[in-house]
Amino acid sequence: MKIIGVCACTVGIAHTYIAQEKLENAAKKAGYEIHVETQGTIGRENELSPEAIAAADVVILAVDVKVAGRERFEGKRIIQVPTEVAIKSPSKLLEKAKEVVQQQAV
Repeated sequence: MKIIGVCACTVGIAHTYIAQEKLENAAKKAGYEIHVETQGTIGRENELSPEAIAAADVVILAVDVKVAGRERFEGKRIIQVPTEVAIKSPSKLLEKAKEVVQQQAV
């Protein structure tokens, strides 16, 4: 499964990067491909390419604020949760993403 995501917290520092790390580690453990963009006080980092967006099966938005460039994901399956969910339960979040992808495939 190919996942893309955006992490952004209200301050744009700690929770943004913790959520990114937790999602990346859980995806690696599950054998999924993941690319995560962060949006914070220094702007966008690891910006998602149009190719990565096009190839993605699902988009995870672990955000506490409005996401810049959300229109890029139009037509994609999107799961939006607070950063806290990605930090505390990254594996459960990825299971939910898998369910969403499988439901759409039926």
